[in-house]
Amino acid sequence: MSLSRIMKWVTGIFEALLGFPILGGLYIVSNFWTPLFVMLILHIITLFLSKRDGAATAGSILGIITSCIGWIPIVGMVMHIITAIVLIITGTISDEQKRIN
Repeated sequence: MSLSRIMKWVTGIFEALLGFPILGGLYIVSNFWTPLFVMLILHIITLFLSKRDGAATAGSILGIITSCIGWIPIVGMVMHIITAIVLIITGTISDEQKRIN
């Protein structure tokens, strides 16, 4: 399993946790929006690792956008959930499947 796949799973799980209605928002606000900044950094790292491995980068790019607009209450929640789904789906694609296609 490549490092980019592991990072996609990690960021996907964190995005899913931030997407929980009310709880995710309370966590972000109570920590003064620091989780959004941390996620931005993790998505940038995942993007570079995905480019290096030749893997899909859509989830990381979507995550960067989500981290930038995640402070908007309902929009942020929806974006966190969508980003989590995309990251987890692209994280499940095995390295062997990418080489065959």
